[in-house]
Amino acid sequence: MRVAESHYLRLRYRSMTEVELVPDLSSCIETVAKMEYQETLQSLMSSGEVGDEIKAKIEILRIFLEEANFRKLRAESEAHLTQGKRVAFVIHLEDGKAKYEMHTSPLK
Repeated sequence: MRVAESHYLRLRYRSMTEVELVPDLSSCIETVAKMEYQETLQSLMSSGEVGDEIKAKIEILRIFLEEANFRKLRAESEAHLTQGKRVAFVIHLEDGKAKYEMHTSPLK
């Protein structure tokens, strides 16, 4: 039974929609999130197709924009950006809440 539960969780995790946002020194995480939300809505309106992935992306971004502490996220990301690093936030929903991980890497 434990193997089946583990397999189910892996499948569920793999199918989870995630959104990656990459701020820079000219566009903070809040600005990038708003732009991505607007672009996704515009894409939805122009195509007329409402796929599950687009609906999930819109929901993730909407909740993130409503709940995130952008002052904290800006401070976290700008500390790395000013050191010349690339910053990416990977956002997903967990129990109806927006969760994120911040990843940094050297600029190429």
